[in-house]
Amino acid sequence: MQVLRLRHLFSRALRASLATPLVLAGCGHGGADLEGYTAVECDNGAPALSDLTISPAPDFIQLRYRNTSGSGEAFTTQDASSSGQACATATDVAACQTAVAEALPTEGFNKNCLQYCSDNHLVTTRGDEVKTYSTMESLQELLGTIDTEQEAVLKTFASGYWLSCSDLKQGAVKRNSDGTFNVIGTRGYACGKGTELTQHVVQVSASGEVRELEHHVLEKGTNNCAIGRRPVGLQVAGGCESTDALGHYFAEAAHLEAASVHAFLRLREELALHGADAGLQDAARRSAMDEVMHTDVTGRLARRFGATPQRPVVAERPLRPLSEVALDNAVEGCVRETYGALVAHYQALHARDAEVREAMMSIAEDETRHAGLSWDIDQWARPRLSAPEREALREAQRQAVALLRAEVAVPLDTGLVTEAGLPTPEVALSLLDTLEQELWA
Repeated sequence: MQVLRLRHLFSRALRASLATPLVLAGCGHGGADLEGYTAVECDNGAPALSDLTISPAPDFIQLRYRNTSGSGEAFTTQDASSSGQACATATDVAACQTAVAEALPTEGFNKNCLQYCSDNHLVTTRGDEVKTYSTMESLQELLGTIDTEQEAVLKTFASGYWLSCSDLKQGAVKRNSDGTFNVIGTRGYACGKGTELTQHVVQVSASGEVRELEHHVLEKGTNNCAIGRRPVGLQVAGGCESTDALGHYFAEAAHLEAASVHAFLRLREELALHGADAGLQDAARRSAMDEVMHTDVTGRLARRFGATPQRPVVAERPLRPLSEVALDNAVEGCVRETYGALVAHYQALHARDAEVREAMMSIAEDETRHAGLSWDIDQWARPRLSAPEREALREAQRQAVALLRAEVAVPLDTGLVTEAGLPTPEVALSLLDTLEQELWA
């Protein structure tokens, strides 16, 4: 799984879940009548591009996300949904492929900023021609007459609405008898006084005009808006002597970050043993280096709050068969580390303590890449396992999610919520709900 998909999912999860206390209290609004609507067709978590009537038809079309920090510093441009084969009819395939890789506009449509900013653009190839479409005008020129549901969905998405791939209240489409299309999407988020998550029903005409028909407030915000991969052989740490909740929390975080160094170095060895490609092995090594820095950062925070982190003790164990490596990765990486990365993003948004907030912004980006690596390993390993081994992975993952739910349901010290920015049990469970629907179902 690409890191971008996780970033995109985390952004949606944060927006969708921050008003969770209102949902649990039964204060949400019903929204638009969904009769006649169908789910938005998605590919890799983004609007699918397989039902577009473009003339002349391109050989290849791809939706990309460009990610930047709030200050404008570029992260990466990543691929999302696509259709066709790049450079399929090019006379100079190598030159065409280079042009595709270098097709990186500095602007895009549907710009969104929460913790980081992202916008979107399309890339097409037709023969030797490589073109980008990063404005509403150029997108309309490409699509021409809007005569399919997915074209209407794409125009709505480009106009700044978010569309869920699984929840009709937040992502749906229907064709009208007059040739227009109605599309349901959302804007905003519910976190903090004065914020709200709104459902919008728009009508997309054949000429591409996007006109809002109605909107509904789904949730209103209020003021009440596990890090690291554990290695096999990790010994139970001694109790932290600090009585300060923040000191105890960051001491434990530093302990687990240090333990994760061992986990990723071991993972690299086991990936090499079982013939994984060099890219996965190198990513595991880089992840270990990231965890060294995380250990230093969280250790400084622990000492600032009066606690001394325990050094991890990891017992030597022989390298494991692929089935055990995959099982460990499914639990520690695809469940616990993925959830931990999402929580780190949440902390970076909500921690009142400036030093904590700054630390979590950096850690969140790294942990998201680590979680992406876990899903890449899962995708590589599963086809190499037997049917019973794959079923064991699914069952282990279900149990890990259930255990995580029990862990996050425990009430937190007030300082951990305010100063460290940890989600309350209600919000944490909602974050888990989103991940379960999109990743673990």
